Amino acid sequence: MKKALTLMAALLMVLPMFGQTDKTLKRKVAIGRFTNETQYAKGMFYDRENDPIRKQALDILSAKLAASGKFILLERDGLEELIAEAGEGMQKIGADYIILGSVTKFGRKVEGDQRVFSQTKTQTVEAGVSIRLVEVASGLIIYSDEASGFAETSAKQTLGLGGSAGYDATLSDKAISAALSQLVENIINKCMDKPWRGYLLAVEDGNYIISGGASQGIETGATFTLYRKGKTVTNPQTGIKVELPGTKMGTLTVAATMGDTPESEISFCTYEGNAIEEEHLDNYYLMEK
Repeated sequence: MKKALTLMAALLMVLPMFGQTDKTLKRKVAIGRFTNETQYAKGMFYDRENDPIRKQALDILSAKLAASGKFILLERDGLEELIAEAGEGMQKIGADYIILGSVTKFGRKVEGDQRVFSQTKTQTVEAGVSIRLVEVASGLIIYSDEASGFAETSAKQTLGLGGSAGYDATLSDKAISAALSQLVENIINKCMDKPWRGYLLAVEDGNYIISGGASQGIETGATFTLYRKGKTVTNPQTGIKVELPGTKMGTLTVAATMGDTPESEISFCTYEGNAIEEEHLDNYYLMEK
């Protein structure tokens, strides 16, 4: 009886854990550019915007990032122009990170093995992909890497019987997907390594309005720590500007969220803490507690 009671007590302690999930605030990611740097399928009437290799890579990367459940993917017109601008232009993007990629290698070959009574035909596709991950807040490239992927299919005929190996268009997808699979996990880890950061947009009638809403994982009752930005200094060795740690000001508690799209979502909060300069809200940011 004692053993049964002990086991039941243990189960009661463990059961509440089932069904619990780690709630993660989603990062906003914009895939800024994906180009085809190879000469594959580039004829006289080549159209860069409708390049099939570029589109395949872009769609596959978007699908893999969306499947992780950790990101809100944003489409941005004229993103390359914004990236080219100085700091303020980067902030206009409205994303936490930008991904820049290119297909650096792509090739297809067909090999055959002819014997007396049989023949084998093998199609092989190789793709190489390069990725750069840019942190919008700092403008720094925080991750850069490249990988290669392969895909092949074979068909064998004996005395004229067996399958025939026609052109297999899916091999392109498989090779690009294999290359991107080697990079996606590192992209996810790099994006999630740093704490989620949001911004104070306005203060009206005692309501503190912040960026982000339900689709990003912000819920009523959630609390965030508000910081005043630290001083920005220049590293004399690299010439790169570095933001020093911020000063804790107080705590924001979400009272309500609203908005129709990830870009337009906002949250209304109450605030407890030190007084802030309402005319200089761009000097503040908030982070998960």
